[in-house]
Amino acid sequence: MGVASSRLKSPLARAFAPVGAGIVFFGLLFLALWGAASLISRHPENVTNLGDQTLRVGSVTQVAKTVTESGPVLYPDLRDPNGKRSIVLDHLGTDPTRGWRVFFAYPADKNGSCLATQVKKTRTFTDCGGRTLSIDDLAKPTDVRPLVENHTTLYIDLRATK
Repeated sequence: MGVASSRLKSPLARAFAPVGAGIVFFGLLFLALWGAASLISRHPENVTNLGDQTLRVGSVTQVAKTVTESGPVLYPDLRDPNGKRSIVLDHLGTDPTRGWRVFFAYPADKNGSCLATQVKKTRTFTDCGGRTLSIDDLAKPTDVRPLVENHTTLYIDLRATK
């Protein structure tokens, strides 16, 4: 009248039981992660915190020197993967802590599908129609602005509202 043993008796069962349990565990883990990713990605337009909202550009003195020597700096699409938010960073004046401005890399009279390209080492751009543009002909953003922190570091703020 003994109690039935629940231990696996055959060597084959003892070898395959842990392997089978591991396969089942990782299968369930995969399904749980896949389900979570599917749920999260269901409404991607609502996801707004995918990265930093500010871009550290560098030392105001160094960046101002670069702009003076090579013209405005073009940053390809800092927020969206469609290319419509490429921006141009410019500096006016001799004080590296003041005079920073940002433009979208397309003409003010067109939309983001007409990206402008910079003529190397100049303040001149060419749009999708072949027109020559000055930097002031580019679109001015309302939600991107330059920030100078502690008179030393330049940032581009991608969450600005004015």
